[in-house]
Amino acid sequence: MRFLLISICLLLVSCASYPKKQHFQLDNSVSKSIENPYFSDETKDYVYKASIDVYDKHFGGLLIIKKISEQEHRVVFTTEMGNKLFDFTFTENHFQVNYILDELNRKMLINVLKNDFKVLVSDNLQVINTFSEANTNVFETSIYNKNHYYYFENKQLTQVVRTKNGKAKVQFLFSEINNHLADQIDIKHHNIKLDITLQSITQ
Repeated sequence: MRFLLISICLLLVSCASYPKKQHFQLDNSVSKSIENPYFSDETKDYVYKASIDVYDKHFGGLLIIKKISEQEHRVVFTTEMGNKLFDFTFTENHFQVNYILDELNRKMLINVLKNDFKVLVSDNLQVINTFSEANTNVFETSIYNKNHYYYFENKQLTQVVRTKNGKAKVQFLFSEINNHLADQIDIKHHNIKLDITLQSITQ
């Protein structure tokens, strides 16, 4: 009987939501929408020195993100010599592969890249719930029907966490923030061997 009770308690803990596991306090007194400013300026070409490590392969080069219109972003990854590795277009409800290198042309990988870069280019999101944690506001949103938690410290977006079954699945870390530009962005996956590192070279 004791073993059964312990098993039930462990099951309840493992099934707990991400906010409960993080001991967030519900606080819906703040905004019902949030903005991600880092790729929101249509007048800028956002250029990053990029490193993508997927399983045992490494790809390096330049990542260019451009907001084409209110609802459209273009994401292009090239070698430093200018050879294209992939080229994606994102609109509010549509994703298009304009080009992808054969070596990267795997359905699962394309889907992962689609989900990751959609987070970066989504600049206006509706909030499901708001939580507080010390000096941080945490906003729960949904992108492609997946739960995401946006962390704002002193009104600056510092982290996004994608979750599944109450656990962090992917972390997006923004640092060296100046003038609505995150000079350093790290995307870390916890369930697959994929890490993306971006260092801004935008002038």
